[in-house]
Amino acid sequence: MGPLLRSLRPRQWIKNAVVFTGLVFSGRAADSEAFLEAGLTFLLFCAASSSVYLWNDIQDRERDRHHPVKKNRPIASGKLSLSLAAITCAGLGAGALLFAPNSIRLALGAYLFLHFCYSCWLKHVILLDVFCIAGGFLLRILAGVWAIEAPLSPWVVACGAELALLFALCKRKIEVLALGEDGTAARPLLAQYIGPGLDLMIGIAASITVVTYALYTLLPGALLEMDIVSSKAGMPGMIWTLPFVLYGILRYLHLIYTGLLGKRPNRALLTDRPSLVNLASFAGVVMWVIYLH
Repeated sequence: MGPLLRSLRPRQWIKNAVVFTGLVFSGRAADSEAFLEAGLTFLLFCAASSSVYLWNDIQDRERDRHHPVKKNRPIASGKLSLSLAAITCAGLGAGALLFAPNSIRLALGAYLFLHFCYSCWLKHVILLDVFCIAGGFLLRILAGVWAIEAPLSPWVVACGAELALLFALCKRKIEVLALGEDGTAARPLLAQYIGPGLDLMIGIAASITVVTYALYTLLPGALLEMDIVSSKAGMPGMIWTLPFVLYGILRYLHLIYTGLLGKRPNRALLTDRPSLVNLASFAGVVMWVIYLH
């Protein structure tokens, strides 16, 4: 069971925490019923994402065998049988859809479909690959909002999508830096990201993310008070979260371009003390503004 558990990539489940975005920013984090609905959504997306990881490893098993790090994955190394991986993949995906409430089944199904297409085809198409990754995060955010039946804020959707796109582009930058120009044979798509073009894309994505979030904190909430829209924009104190967002993005870019994130960026980022302190400070200010102020 060890190789199977590793292939489920439980360390990556933290990405599914974005389903709680709607819960926090709607001001309903203290609502036990809403919290349970968001928690169920988180668990279902953990199952769905593990299904996607297994499918991806099955599709890439031959290519992974030529990768300096991915060759150690259980399927590529032969430690996990193809049949068991396929059965588990199908079971997790079908089970997540079966137990999903009607409110999130569409988002969950779209997530599975998008990433299965990504593994088979879209991951080999420049730009569409990073938009697929960003789309997966956006669907998680939407599912979290729909699960608790909260009004949808366009600001949360826009900020979430732009930040996810930035992280996806940064992921490609990390892979290019780790493999180098001579190591992209294992994944030809990365060769198309080599050069200043990727740096320009990252700069654009970072800029629009900061600008959109700044508008979210500054624009009067009255502009968005409609029947279908709810936003915390313009709440006194939200502007004080902007420096933490700006620092977090700049710190992340610094870690990438100095090579401090290494070949395992998620794990390294979770151990970066300045980033963790900044995240905790951001969360503290958000909680004070929305729940205590």
